[in-house]
Amino acid sequence: MIVRSAHPDGRLADNIIYFARTLRKAGMRVGPAAVVDAIDAVLAAGIGSRDDFYWTLHSVLVTRHEDHAVFDEAFRLFWKSRELIEKMLAMFSPVAPDHREKEKPRAAEQRVSEALFEGHKGKGRDEVPEIEVDARFTVSGNEVLRGKDFAQMSAVELAEARRAIAKLVLPHDLVRTRRFKADPRGRRVDQRAMMRSALRTGGDLILPKFRSPREIHPPLVVLADISGSMSQYTRIFLHFLHALTEKRRRVHTFVFGTRLTNISRQMRHRDPDEALADCSKAVMDWSGGTRIGDTLAEFNRLWSRRVLGQGATVLLITDGLERDDVAGLETEMERLHKSCRRLVWLNPLLRFEGFEAKARGVRAMLPHVDEFRAVHTLNALSDLCASLSADNRHAADPRAWLAKAA
Repeated sequence: MIVRSAHPDGRLADNIIYFARTLRKAGMRVGPAAVVDAIDAVLAAGIGSRDDFYWTLHSVLVTRHEDHAVFDEAFRLFWKSRELIEKMLAMFSPVAPDHREKEKPRAAEQRVSEALFEGHKGKGRDEVPEIEVDARFTVSGNEVLRGKDFAQMSAVELAEARRAIAKLVLPHDLVRTRRFKADPRGRRVDQRAMMRSALRTGGDLILPKFRSPREIHPPLVVLADISGSMSQYTRIFLHFLHALTEKRRRVHTFVFGTRLTNISRQMRHRDPDEALADCSKAVMDWSGGTRIGDTLAEFNRLWSRRVLGQGATVLLITDGLERDDVAGLETEMERLHKSCRRLVWLNPLLRFEGFEAKARGVRAMLPHVDEFRAVHTLNALSDLCASLSADNRHAADPRAWLAKAA
């Protein structure tokens, strides 16, 4: 396709408008002004190749890092006529069930497909007699949503998931400190409080006062991987972390790809969309490569003493796919583990039933974590909150994964 200028009777502008409408239905923020700018950009730059056309539209319509996957999938479906025709034929024609192994769904594929074919479902088909199904013993739609992978959710389902995350019962992991508070049912006598109370009556009346140890939420430190391999989960994770930050005082959030970025201040915005927009502006290496060992070394050197005091809990969110040498990674993981009260590794790769700890980075990190958990569904996030609230001294040893893979 080589088009240097638009013909007067061409339909390119109409197609760009319909394409932008598809992006909007898939969850992207594309307004009328952006559509006009996209048409003007295409007319000014021309279409020398498919890549030129792709990046011309991308530069105007994509304003957030997390929208890249949606745009890429929508462009692949909308502007590639052969695949579009095949998908439409598959949708409108009754076919026999295919029992062959299916290709792994692409990121944002379901959202884009729903947006692209909205309004066409059910057209051209013969009426099917209504069948009544007794669903009293089946799971509800909410239960299906709670067990669905974040990467395969539609735009509507992701919005429901964000609302569900905001309502999660967050960890109630109180720990005792060496400080005390006034407590009429306490077991320790508070002599200073008794003397201060007696001074008010000139010493004529001395009443017993008691105190008990104070209980506070320990610091929660989050190290979240935002590299390309984690792009399908990054935004929903940040919504979960925003809910934590909103309801707890000492939550420190760091993201890393090839460098470490502290986004704790950005996550304190009350509005989650505004908080995530500020995070996008602050992070320079979104959806890029990953250097887990180097970023952990930077955290241990610059931030460990500041945020890991008073029995802090660390949530490490990454798939463990390290590109550099793992010798430094193992050293930094050991140091991080010794600096905190509890280290929990959340790995979305555990969504696969056949997952084995064979990657070098995974094998280097597993011996130095207290828990190894999945974090790809709402149920997994609920289990995480319950785990943080409980005393998991008898939790399964993560090193069992190493023995299983040996």
